[in-house]
Amino acid sequence: MKKVTQILIVGGGTAGWLTAAFLAKHLASQRDYGIQIRLVESPEIGIIGVGEGSFPSIRGTLAAIGIDEARFIRECHATFKQGIRFDHWVRPPHSAGAEHYFHPFSQPSQRTGTPELLPYWLHGLAGKNIAFAQAVSMQKLIADQGRAPKRSSDKDFLGPMNYAYHFDAGRFATLLAEHGKSLGVKHLLGNVEHVSLADNGDIAAVHTREHGALHADLFIDCTGFRARLIGEALRSPFTSVSDSLFVDRALAIQVPYATAQSPIPSYTISTAHEAGWTWDIGLQSRRGIGYVYSSRHSSDEQAEQVLRRYVGSAMAEMQPRKLTLKLGYRPQAWINNCVAVGLSGGFLEPLESSGVGLIETAAYLLSYLFPFNGEFAASAKHFNHLMTQRYDRIVDFIKLHYCLSQRRDTAFWRDNTDASSIPVSLQEKLAMWRCRPPSRLDFITDLEMYPPSSWQYVLYGMEYATQLHPSALDSSKLVLVQQEFQNIANFSQRALADLPEHRALIEHYCQKGQNPANLKKSFSYGQIMA
Repeated sequence: MKKVTQILIVGGGTAGWLTAAFLAKHLASQRDYGIQIRLVESPEIGIIGVGEGSFPSIRGTLAAIGIDEARFIRECHATFKQGIRFDHWVRPPHSAGAEHYFHPFSQPSQRTGTPELLPYWLHGLAGKNIAFAQAVSMQKLIADQGRAPKRSSDKDFLGPMNYAYHFDAGRFATLLAEHGKSLGVKHLLGNVEHVSLADNGDIAAVHTREHGALHADLFIDCTGFRARLIGEALRSPFTSVSDSLFVDRALAIQVPYATAQSPIPSYTISTAHEAGWTWDIGLQSRRGIGYVYSSRHSSDEQAEQVLRRYVGSAMAEMQPRKLTLKLGYRPQAWINNCVAVGLSGGFLEPLESSGVGLIETAAYLLSYLFPFNGEFAASAKHFNHLMTQRYDRIVDFIKLHYCLSQRRDTAFWRDNTDASSIPVSLQEKLAMWRCRPPSRLDFITDLEMYPPSSWQYVLYGMEYATQLHPSALDSSKLVLVQQEFQNIANFSQRALADLPEHRALIEHYCQKGQNPANLKKSFSYGQIMA
């Protein structure tokens, strides 16, 4: 077997450059052995950038590749993301009952000696009409009140609250490119004309207009939905998930704030509509807004009307960008000497920001399973298994948001709650959770993107009815648990006084050396910190 020393990444954007930076960092000690990473991208193809959100794993990825937090926030116009607020997902607007629920990133509080609070919340011990996210975490109140998840004195990527980011996708790709090149990645601008195969089915070369034939030992396909290598050349089959996830179109727009000091929500606002949902993401100087919808349940013209009603007069002179989404994945994302990362390997709608997270996962797995000796088969089999299992679990998690809705006002929502559209694996989970809440034993950590707490926040935010068995509660701890719910409420008030206003912290990061007066001194949250 020929040793792998030449790596060619085809396609840039977040997928290409994040993979390049991750591999360059991971393989830094191998440079003396002749390992070289090149990336070729077309100057004519833009970045899709559906949504501009991430999951908390992005902090570990940025730290791993060596980009500091202040630089990322400054150059990508990034803001903090503490979770997602779901408006009108449970029931239509103007109906009786809660209009929204919150999926925070912080874990439910559980101090040493205190039992898990979820069963007791289900029993009503947190108080009447207290949402699960509010009862077990400080983060909902902190986000509702416009506070940041950390303080200026906290170290990079650390803070009292768990968090991710909102960011400008184009600027993020540019930052990754600059950083990747600083790590030794060779950058080529060129347009791929065709791909040639060897007799054994490997990719032999990628032929470009500007540089001719580009040879490598390992090719990484980051060419987006077109999948020039894994799809067009190697014919890897694509598994659609459109029977479960219906949205396949998006209209996107960028809207400036009313004033330069308008508050920036530290969460994504996801609002359900008649045939899909809108994302509303606050960056430093603008909002990224888009409508994701099902072409089976809405025309493009109807969808644009929905988006214009949501945005209001600020969109009067604007035309949205239209995108076609291909939902699904390739079970064989690694074939022979070619690995697909990003949209070429698969895409699931942006509801819970899985896109960047799946790129992170693929880049990490590729670096860990890297076939130094040129034996691809075993690494490919393991990579494909882990990625396929992760895609399947994300489909279940996203479908959870839809299938529990009480909305029956349009065909879109009626179809989403039809049992035939719910994966059997999710139906089995829901059957178990009718008599007990989700627990860590229901999940396989290395195959999951979302922790058990995320499932709990969504499940009970959607008002799922779990009928607990009496054995789930320890009657001797009822007073202790009630006191813990009160402790969380008390600490939440202290956190409001301690944590800075969100925009103020962003300005602190963007203006080096500045110390806004409202960036308070810190206090110790102790073990109550989720």
